[in-house]
Amino acid sequence: MRGRTSRIRWIQIGVTGGPGMGKSTVAQYFEEYGVPVVDTDQLARELVKPGQPAWQEIRRVFGSGVFLPDGSLDRAALARWVFRDVQARKKLEGILHPRIRTEWKQRLERYRSEGKKAAAVLIPLLFETGWERELDVVVCVGCTEETQRERLLKRGWSEEEIRLRNRAQWPVEQKMARADYVIWTEGVLGVTEEQVRRVLQRIGVLGI
Repeated sequence: MRGRTSRIRWIQIGVTGGPGMGKSTVAQYFEEYGVPVVDTDQLARELVKPGQPAWQEIRRVFGSGVFLPDGSLDRAALARWVFRDVQARKKLEGILHPRIRTEWKQRLERYRSEGKKAAAVLIPLLFETGWERELDVVVCVGCTEETQRERLLKRGWSEEEIRLRNRAQWPVEQKMARADYVIWTEGVLGVTEEQVRRVLQRIGVLGI
């Protein structure tokens, strides 16, 4: 692991990595060690609920074809569109990313005001958006391409979905090179937890 040792009292941690590489598992361990986590994928789901401004804008830009009969967003249909069409994906990101950024910053600020020593935010496109500059420490979660593929196939993803989703992000090797710390999730869960503990020790969240 490489990285900065932080001496500041309030630490904002960004967690990134490719799909299926273990970000959610790492987030669970963060929370077990007392570090609250904001999941930007969950924020996105909240922002596109019927009647929300982002929901309205998506309907205006993409049309009714990406909505279910009950008015909720058909996330699978929209994903099929935007991961095949770069311009469509940029339009969607233009709708969601500013709102997501506002939300996660507000939630981190709330944790700070509550007296938390640190908080983390899961952002798959952390480096792609440039948001790493707004955080104190960046952790990249990684695994081999084969392990990632096996995990995503078990989730019901198709080979094409895996290829398109990976193509829409930086290669994980590039993310790991830019991160302050890397957590490698190839081993058993206990090994992943130990890596999380060591990272939190290094940045001053846990005692040595």
